[in-house]
Amino acid sequence: MSTPVDDPLSRERSHLAASRSALRAMREDVEALDISDVTANWVNAEVLAHQIEERIKALADLSDTPLFFGRLDYLRAPGAEQAEGAEGERFYIGRRHVHDADGDPMVIDWRAPVSQPFYRASKKDPMDIALRRRFGYTGGDLTAYEDEHLSDPGEAARTSKLLQQEIERPRVGPMRDIVATIQPEQDEIVRSGLSGTVCVQGGPGTGKTAVGLHRVAYLLYAHRERLARTGTLVIGPNRSFLHYIEQVLPALGELTVRQATVEDLVAHVEIKGTDDATAAVVKGDARMAQVLRRALYAHVTMPAEPVVVVRGSRRWRVPAYELEDIVRELLDRDIRYGAAREALPQRIAHAVLVQMERSGEAPDDRVQDAVARNSAVKAAVKAVWPAVDPAKLVLRLLSDADFLAEHAAGILAEEEQKAVLWARPARSVRSAKWSAADAVLVDEATDLIQRTHSLGHVVLDEAQDLSPMQYRAVGRRCTTGSATVLGDLAQGTTPWATRGWQEALAHLGKPDAVVEELTAGFRVPTDVITYASRLLPHIAPGLTPVVSIRENPGHFEVREVTGTAEVVDACRAALRNEGSTGLIAADARVPELAAALTEAGVPYLGPGEETTRETRLTLVPASLAKGLEYDYVVLDEPRAVVDGEPDERTGLRRLYVALTRAVSGLTVTHTAPLPPQLT
Repeated sequence: MSTPVDDPLSRERSHLAASRSALRAMREDVEALDISDVTANWVNAEVLAHQIEERIKALADLSDTPLFFGRLDYLRAPGAEQAEGAEGERFYIGRRHVHDADGDPMVIDWRAPVSQPFYRASKKDPMDIALRRRFGYTGGDLTAYEDEHLSDPGEAARTSKLLQQEIERPRVGPMRDIVATIQPEQDEIVRSGLSGTVCVQGGPGTGKTAVGLHRVAYLLYAHRERLARTGTLVIGPNRSFLHYIEQVLPALGELTVRQATVEDLVAHVEIKGTDDATAAVVKGDARMAQVLRRALYAHVTMPAEPVVVVRGSRRWRVPAYELEDIVRELLDRDIRYGAAREALPQRIAHAVLVQMERSGEAPDDRVQDAVARNSAVKAAVKAVWPAVDPAKLVLRLLSDADFLAEHAAGILAEEEQKAVLWARPARSVRSAKWSAADAVLVDEATDLIQRTHSLGHVVLDEAQDLSPMQYRAVGRRCTTGSATVLGDLAQGTTPWATRGWQEALAHLGKPDAVVEELTAGFRVPTDVITYASRLLPHIAPGLTPVVSIRENPGHFEVREVTGTAEVVDACRAALRNEGSTGLIAADARVPELAAALTEAGVPYLGPGEETTRETRLTLVPASLAKGLEYDYVVLDEPRAVVDGEPDERTGLRRLYVALTRAVSGLTVTHTAPLPPQLT
């Protein structure tokens, strides 16, 4: 029996097939481009060929990713008055723009202004929308649709079932985009302008990471030429996290965004050592920037001798007092140490040229450059403003107690100075056992000497765990650009964790940033987030608890067990459900649990490894759980998670993170008593 021609689902499937065909034609057109006659040289040819290759990748049609997920029927053409008897335009909303052979749009990019009502229109404010249609997919096949008649006063507002299903769909593999489910409060942040910095405080499951990534995609759409010149960067807490999110932007057609950790940004030295908590806190304190600045500029000394430049039969003498004026003027200008050092020989040469002109000569720029390269001028610059290697400067500060005391006086207490000094001074930069905090100090010193390149936009995720000095390192990468700062104060698990966003934003160099709070939970089930929120008064008093808006209450159970065999049984039970499972445990317990899983014949992965339909269990140390999510979580031994941290508050925050990784169900297993804050 044939499907009726006027069947809406059949028509929508036909439009999907036609759109896929049009996208394929767009890709083939790019592949067929002949650039042999339009490039002047091989360099231009290479650049253009690379741009074409990137465009071809951006036009890829992912078979299991819906090309469009919604439709808008306008009452009138956007921005126009409705003519009597005329119908408004219809737009299909998708991940990228698709047009037919005549250039008419078949799918509109979700970032286009005309797509905005898909996310923000409501019964109270229909935004000229007569009908909003959402589509449901199984794999890449369109299988359902759901309509909202926003301009019909007789139809009551209701929760979209397809929207709810998409939010609650099981997770297998890396993080996916949320273009089909962006909520109005999220959309406001996503579409905020490029010039301003936005800080998003969001509890577990509020979608803050997705919002940050989608904001990058939106900004690249709205300001592509500018950001193509200046660059964009996403900073995550670790490699596992970056691997988890790395497919989101490519799925939206954005392939040029760099991803890195803070450690990647400051990789001037090889990290071989670690700091205890006390040393790390002091090294991460913003006061260290003052110490470094003092130590660096202590190398500048006032000239005691004149500079005598010999040219031919003439000798030109610049007296010491005039040299001192030049040096002081450069210091007062507060430019980078290296830039001032490069300017000094030209300033001395200019003083010589003034004398030449007074004596009747007519020197030009070539003469000034020649004087600046004169051996006497070079010797004076070397004595007055010597070159400084940033790593060697930090090496001396951390190795030489007297040098540190001289430049930390009045800034760091004696106990703090002792905390940061190396027990065994290193002989060289290469042999030193640099820590992660030391590398940030080297980056600070490097910037004091030579300005760090600034990007157009930086996204900083899990920002609550950064030290003030790390904030400064990130801020250097966007001094002339903007930032999206994402985090949750309740999930700060480092001894130097951020105490408040205003303080953090000041260190970042963005004190005027707007702070937005997301409190609607889309990921964590109600029972799970309610249980985890028992910890909030102890770890982040004053924060608004997340309220889950999921209709599915999820599975939640606290189970007392007698050993690891029962933990393995809990994992097996979770794996009977569709989706991914994470076994989260204190770092010290991971080897024991790994052995138990292996002995029981249960295959598992490590954090960052992509789950498959055959292997859906990931064994996760609690220290690496932040930012990750699983459909089902088995949390082993909460007390051990707390005890694995240097202090109770940090331990309870680590536990809060672990408890809130579940999307559909959480089973807590324990042999030791639970922390009293949970009971």
